[in-house]
Amino acid sequence: MMEQKKISRKQFLGMSAAATGAALFSGVGNAAMAQVLPEDEKTAGSKEYILTNVRLEDGFEYNEKKEVQATKTGLYNLYIADGKIKSIAKERLNLKLKTIDAKGLLMLPALRDMHIHIDKTYYGGKWNAAPRKGYTVKDMITLEQKLIPQLLPDSQRKAEEAIKLMQSQGSYFARCQCNIDPVSGLKSLEHLLAALEKNKDSFAWEIVAFPQHGILYSQSESLLREAAKMGVDFIGGLDPTSVDGNLEKSLDAMCQIAIDNNKGIDIHLHESPPSGKAAIEYIIKKTEENKQLQGKTYISHGFALARMEQKELEKVAEQMGALGIGVVSTIPIGRTIMPIPTLKKYGVKLMTGTDSIVDHWMPFGTCDMLEKAKLCAQLYGWTDEYSLSRALHIATTDEILPLNDSGDRVWPAVGNEANFILVKSSCSAEAVARLPKREGVFFKGKLIAGEMKG
Repeated sequence: MMEQKKISRKQFLGMSAAATGAALFSGVGNAAMAQVLPEDEKTAGSKEYILTNVRLEDGFEYNEKKEVQATKTGLYNLYIADGKIKSIAKERLNLKLKTIDAKGLLMLPALRDMHIHIDKTYYGGKWNAAPRKGYTVKDMITLEQKLIPQLLPDSQRKAEEAIKLMQSQGSYFARCQCNIDPVSGLKSLEHLLAALEKNKDSFAWEIVAFPQHGILYSQSESLLREAAKMGVDFIGGLDPTSVDGNLEKSLDAMCQIAIDNNKGIDIHLHESPPSGKAAIEYIIKKTEENKQLQGKTYISHGFALARMEQKELEKVAEQMGALGIGVVSTIPIGRTIMPIPTLKKYGVKLMTGTDSIVDHWMPFGTCDMLEKAKLCAQLYGWTDEYSLSRALHIATTDEILPLNDSGDRVWPAVGNEANFILVKSSCSAEAVARLPKREGVFFKGKLIAGEMKG
């Protein structure tokens, strides 16, 4: 995994009329805005404190069939200093420090949104639905060319509103897909960087330079090279056959820009077999040939994986796992159900994100990664205690879970960064199934959303 830039939010000292209007335009917006607190009102902003009465998972309970039937928990006290968890104890910590009472709330790892487009959202502005069904990707490119000049002037403010929404839902980190195209030039990236910088004390990120209009189709290679020198972490691509019209030339260009600038790759791939399968196989080939891409290559969406024959899928998944090629896919409801169990079998890194957030592609988007875990459980029929607890992995850093598959606690541990959420749930399985309110959201020990009283 590439080194993550950790950044936090400057003071948000009250909502302007514009911001208030932005919150009200969406059903989720109002609650999100209300929960993101001004710096001077936060009770957990000190560099060190004791968090008492925190509920942690201790292990699984089994029935006579050796099936997991429940999750054991206990109340603990945590010493947090310098953004990290310094100690975990059941007994009262004898330290003369400020204390914050968690009142039995369950602690879970903070969430990550690993695929989101906040540079071109309607969120925080006027309501617009997406176009009716039937638009192709190229149709949407044409639409974007008309819309981008309208979106750009206010894109920084809307990105800032989206960041607040993510924080309120428990996400402290996002991999932001940012348009790099001839219409916006580098302006979308500049505005996104400005929005993220304003939040550098309470949020962390990665950026993908995403050629939404195609590398070849829109002749964006030179723009991508410029973007690579502006603080992005990944070079993106888009459907090399159906959009760019030349699989090898498109993928070669993407890979070469990444290699020349020591970046990773994160390509949008919507294509079905045979072209989608051919693209994945070519990406495997390029990653095998270039060691600097191994562990830094990701396929976003990758719907061709869901449409391969099982034998072909197993072969491809094994190769991807061996080379450290990850999949960052949405969790759709419909006929395209990604083969997550097979990918996990071969150690493929799996992540997801909320993707569109109220834009011209989709009118949906709550930025709730816990909801994505729930959708994952619903899609794959994970209804029992054990499976529901495992579903949380899709939304956390490096797929971390409080308990490993054997039921041993692996998180939190002394030395971990204090990135976590507090919810009213008895265990992670219940949290996934019922989507409780995020009562407290912490980034490096700092309360960034919620209302925790000292």
